[in-house]
Amino acid sequence: MSKFQILVVEDDAPVRNLITTTLKANDYRFITAGSGEGAVAEAASHNPDIVLLDLGLPDIDGVEVIRRIRSWSNMPIIVISARAEDSDKIEALDAGADDYLTKPFSVEELLARLRVTQRRLALMKNTNNEQAFYQNGLLRIDYSLGCAYLGGDELSLTAMEYKLLCLFARNTGRVLTHKYILQNVWGSRWENDIGTLRVFMATLRKKLEKAPGSPQYIQTHIGVGYRMQKTDE
Repeated sequence: MSKFQILVVEDDAPVRNLITTTLKANDYRFITAGSGEGAVAEAASHNPDIVLLDLGLPDIDGVEVIRRIRSWSNMPIIVISARAEDSDKIEALDAGADDYLTKPFSVEELLARLRVTQRRLALMKNTNNEQAFYQNGLLRIDYSLGCAYLGGDELSLTAMEYKLLCLFARNTGRVLTHKYILQNVWGSRWENDIGTLRVFMATLRKKLEKAPGSPQYIQTHIGVGYRMQKTDE
C-alpha cells in the first residue's frame, strides 16, 4: 500500500531534517516548505494528504496558514510547535488544525499522530461511501433512524446527547475545542458556556463508556476540548 504524501512546513533546518528523515525511514512521501507563503503554495499545487505545520514561521504566522488552507481545503493539519500554552493550542485548533504536537517531541509520537490521522481519513472515505451508518468498535450510529447502539443495545440518548455524539463521530480522530462544540451544538450565543458542555459530556459518557473515568471513545484534552478515538473493541 502506498504511503500518504506529507507536506512538512518548518523553517528550522535541524527539526525539518529530523521530520523528513523519520518520514523517509517509514516510507512516507513528503514535500517541504520553509515559510508560510511557501506552505500555502505547496498545499495548493500538490494537494498533500496531511500537513505538518510549525507555527513560528518567518513570514506569516502558522495560524494564518491554517486559515488560508481551510478557506479551500479540509486536508488534515497537524501543528508541531514549541508554543505549549493552552491558548495557543485553542487558537490553532479553532482556526482549523486537526491535532497539536508540542516540541520537543518523540518520533514515535509523531508517527502515532500520523497513523491516527490516516485512520481518520480512511474512516471519512468509508463514511462517504456509507452515509447512513457510523461504526466505531461496538458503537454504531444509524443516521437514517437517528439512533445509536452499543454492542447491539440501543442507547437511550436525549436529542442533545445524540447531536453531540454525531458531531464527535463525524470528526473522529480530531480534537474539537470547547468553543467549536458549543457553536455547532448549541449555537454562537453559548460558545463560552463550558459548564453546560461538561454536564452533557458527563451524562453522555455515563451512557457510552463502560468506565467513564477511563473513557474508551471520547478522550478529554484538558483545557482544550474533546476527541473521539478510533477503537477496535
